[in-house]
Amino acid sequence: MAQALRLGIAGLGTVGVGVVKIIRRHAELLTARTGQSIEIVAVSARDPNKDRGVNLSSYMWETDPVALAKRDDIDVFIELMGGENGPAKTSVEAALASGKDVVTANKALLAIHGQELAEQAEAAGRAIRFEAAVAGGIPVIKSLTEGLAGNQISRVMGVMNGTCNYILTRMQSQELGYNALFEECAKLGYLEADPNLDVGGIDAAHKLALLSSIAFGTKPNFDGIQIEGIQHISLDDIHQAADMGYRIKLLGVAQRTPRGLEQRMQPCLVPSDSPIGQLEGGTNMVVIEGDAVDQIVLRGPGAGEGPTASAVMGDVCDLARGLRIPTFGRAATSLEEAQPAQTGTPAPYYLRLALLDKPGALAKVAAILGDAGVSIDRMRQYAHSESTAPVLIVTHKTTRSTLDYALNGLRDTEAVAEEPVALRIEQV
Repeated sequence: MAQALRLGIAGLGTVGVGVVKIIRRHAELLTARTGQSIEIVAVSARDPNKDRGVNLSSYMWETDPVALAKRDDIDVFIELMGGENGPAKTSVEAALASGKDVVTANKALLAIHGQELAEQAEAAGRAIRFEAAVAGGIPVIKSLTEGLAGNQISRVMGVMNGTCNYILTRMQSQELGYNALFEECAKLGYLEADPNLDVGGIDAAHKLALLSSIAFGTKPNFDGIQIEGIQHISLDDIHQAADMGYRIKLLGVAQRTPRGLEQRMQPCLVPSDSPIGQLEGGTNMVVIEGDAVDQIVLRGPGAGEGPTASAVMGDVCDLARGLRIPTFGRAATSLEEAQPAQTGTPAPYYLRLALLDKPGALAKVAAILGDAGVSIDRMRQYAHSESTAPVLIVTHKTTRSTLDYALNGLRDTEAVAEEPVALRIEQV
């Protein structure tokens, strides 16, 4: 049997502890599956005295993750600290420069610096594996780089932030507003230290940037993603979407079009009976469409100790087997610059307006939409208060730029009492 594959783990939070547990629990199974024993040599974290629920005394301890990355007695550096810069970036760079392979769960690091790190890794003949960075326990990176390598990918989309999906599904099932559920998630520990990373769509957009790069052979382009969070979604939107047979999801979509690469992370209406529409709680789902396979749906836990540690260990096992592929599925130097689409693919939109209860208000709205080239498919007016009348409009297919022109016109009229809400209706 070959010499043991020796690991150094930087970051001993939930995921790092999960990796330790899997290696201890399944040592014989891992050896049987890879032909090589896997062992932890050294670890690094901020507080060596913290009780993490596992005994770490048998491992060497480094207070500096860069020192850990440079150790001669490790083969694979596992980065689980997080953050797009700081110790995470410098330690990964040090590991690659020292001839180590890298396994990471850090989507922000790769979404921002993935191109330069991939080039460094491939120049050194090393690998960066990051299955745990996207959708937790779902093997979506492996599916794109290996299982679907024979396909021309046309679209990748999915629900990739469990906290947002938890909030949106609980709004519908428990009749609770966004603010109440935000506080609930904070108490349960579901939110990042900066909550806007979750509810603002940034965390999920980091993941979309990585999937898009693999699917379309482009350099990761986080700045090219249109990002919109769920903060403005109300119970009225949840109810009215359900009345029409839709549910609201924070949906990431990446697709290459004749107009360029579309990448968007935003709340959308999806059919209630679709796989994504039926997704509940903190579960993630990724849908991939290719010319040979048509469509596949991957569903599973998107976070947590076990699922994310499972993804880390999948990468470790591939390295133990000697499997090394380019970071984004093809040579980093061959990746193209992403050309963002100037206009998006036309789609129907859901509009919620609060009109002043005055004669002619609805006629003004219809005229402004018509003058902008936005055609109305359906319209409903709901019971109203003394001063405003809620109106729901579903448009025919239009571009977002055309709709924005119409919305600016609505804002300038005295007929609209509140900021309009506009959500794309995505066919999935």
